[in-house]
Amino acid sequence: MSAFLDALRAAATGEAGLTTGEPHAPVRTSWADVHRLARAGAAVLAARGVRPGDAVAVLAGAPVDVAPAAQAVWLAGGSVTMLHQPTARTRPEHYAAETLTTLRVIAARLVVVGAPFEHFVPLLAEQGVPAVTVDELRGGDPSAAVDVDRAPSDPALLQLTSGSTAVPKAVRITHGNLWANIESMCAAADLRAGRDVMVSWLPLFHDMGMVGFLTLPMCRGIESVCVTPADFLSRPLLWLELVSRYGGTCTAAPNFAYALAARVLARADGLDLSSLRFALNGAEPIDVSAVQGFLAAGERFGLPPTAVVCAYGMAEATLGVSFHPWGTPLQVDVLDAVALETDRRARPADPGAPAGSVRTFPVLGPPLAGIEVQVRDPQGAALAEGGVGVLHLRGDSVTELYLSVDGPRPTRDADGWLDTGDLGYLSGGRVVVCGRVKDVIIMGGRNIHPTDIERVALQVEGVRAGNAVAVRYVPAGRRESFAVGVESREAGDPAAVRRIEDGVRSAVTAEMGVRPALVAVLPVGTLPKTPSGKLQRSAAAALLDRLTAPN
Repeated sequence: MSAFLDALRAAATGEAGLTTGEPHAPVRTSWADVHRLARAGAAVLAARGVRPGDAVAVLAGAPVDVAPAAQAVWLAGGSVTMLHQPTARTRPEHYAAETLTTLRVIAARLVVVGAPFEHFVPLLAEQGVPAVTVDELRGGDPSAAVDVDRAPSDPALLQLTSGSTAVPKAVRITHGNLWANIESMCAAADLRAGRDVMVSWLPLFHDMGMVGFLTLPMCRGIESVCVTPADFLSRPLLWLELVSRYGGTCTAAPNFAYALAARVLARADGLDLSSLRFALNGAEPIDVSAVQGFLAAGERFGLPPTAVVCAYGMAEATLGVSFHPWGTPLQVDVLDAVALETDRRARPADPGAPAGSVRTFPVLGPPLAGIEVQVRDPQGAALAEGGVGVLHLRGDSVTELYLSVDGPRPTRDADGWLDTGDLGYLSGGRVVVCGRVKDVIIMGGRNIHPTDIERVALQVEGVRAGNAVAVRYVPAGRRESFAVGVESREAGDPAAVRRIEDGVRSAVTAEMGVRPALVAVLPVGTLPKTPSGKLQRSAAAALLDRLTAPN
């Protein structure tokens, strides 16, 4: 039997709910009303042929539409896949082709479509893909609803992984995986119905948004306030205004959002951030200076100095892997760069060591309950604490299966361990992540992490927060080096471009002891990113190659 479905039903008996529509027309919908709408929707889905085990895709922008639609699928016994959403820059023909490939990968029975994407219904019909609108789901009869129970091993979410558009890949998350991760995250964050208020602008096609800030509060009966990524990006201060207005206690965002928030807080007035106890920072490499800048900027509004919780997570673990203990100060490891880059050891730097000879990483806390973390060397042998290698995971929330264009394939080895592809180490049982294996830049026997180069580049005046990328680069006839691409609003000014190029080159050389072979200053919106906002280094490398290729 599914403890997750039992929790959804139990949450519908409480008084908590979901507030959407900020900042223009806020509307609060209780979780009880969401459940009533979901029962109506489940009846419609069953009438349209959805049976237990079927995959149903959802393409909708408003959280108030997604919540009952997803719950309707679960009540009907299906699994949910949140489709990536097109943006203003998305070419419709490309998006359509990619979406149809995704639907084939997950073997979707039908697609639930909501605003502002209703115009895709005829396109889906032309391709023989059945679709039902959110409004049609709302018109069902709740008394006629099916309410199917599921086993812990049955699929609940088919979560598309970051970057899986043209070549989609989905992680098969079971009811058991989902509930285990929700339980362990609630325990680590001490989330409680009746006390906590969760505030989010995260995309619901991303695991942090869908699992952490919609599914979790919906099945635990926790008050929630949700806006869309477009709302946040058009006015970043809205995020913290909502925390202030609703007494938000819990929120989350990738690192770039905290850097951006620090900037807008400098111009803000009249906020009260004293309620915010758990601001999770994850989903991309964490820059300690961005965290510290956010905490400093929020101090005059009562933001607790321990509010930011640095974390590690991934879709293959459902969502969370480790959280820094909330209510405690940010913890940072300052390491000897030579030991890290040459010997693959996390050795503390000597006190007073110059900036260029140290590397800093936030400590991401102990693994969540039910998750084991092991570090392995290139030969697969487990490393002792302080050894830098590839992180492997095992536990109840770690998934077993990928769905891909080439068919299903296992995520774990014979002993249940998942190779994350992330480099890191353990310190006192706590997780520290250094970067991705495939992104490491090797120069002169050193393993240089691109995130260190990017952190330095982002400190140069004129570089947009969160928009710097460092990639491997091999100039013609020369040894492997690296290139740095940065976005700037001044990219159209030749003098400013030269200043930023020189600034990035000098800062990186001074701090890292290596000189970039190329620095490119790019217009806003140029750097390729996944639908969830992560930098795509392989695509960025191809872009920089094209920019320097001879005509």
